[in-house]
Amino acid sequence: MEEEKITIIEGPPPTFEAIDDGWALGLSEGPYLFDLALTRLRTFNGAALVERCYGAWHKQQSIYLHYRNDMGLEEKLPIIAARSMESDDGHVLLLWLRIDPARIEVDYQSDLDLDDDEDDLPLN
Repeated sequence: MEEEKITIIEGPPPTFEAIDDGWALGLSEGPYLFDLALTRLRTFNGAALVERCYGAWHKQQSIYLHYRNDMGLEEKLPIIAARSMESDDGHVLLLWLRIDPARIEVDYQSDLDLDDDEDDLPLN
């Protein structure tokens, strides 16, 4: 039996975002612990790719995202959930993937201004 997959044919490797949605975090519940990440891909027909995912899951099969990493090596990650949406630029495919936590890109935002003068800090 051939492995079900969605392949990125051209373009840069996908970026993986940390997930903070409560429903998506529930996807990782089970006997094994793993991390999830979200990737956004532009595509010509996102709805057909989502249907391919649903078809695999309906048959109790896994489906994978296949892509080339920054070094040009082939990699694959299991797809846990999928959604298609339309934007001004065309279809966007949202994929939630099982991933190694070290590969998730985190956008650190802080309300602290590190350039503040130390004189402004309260003295104890």
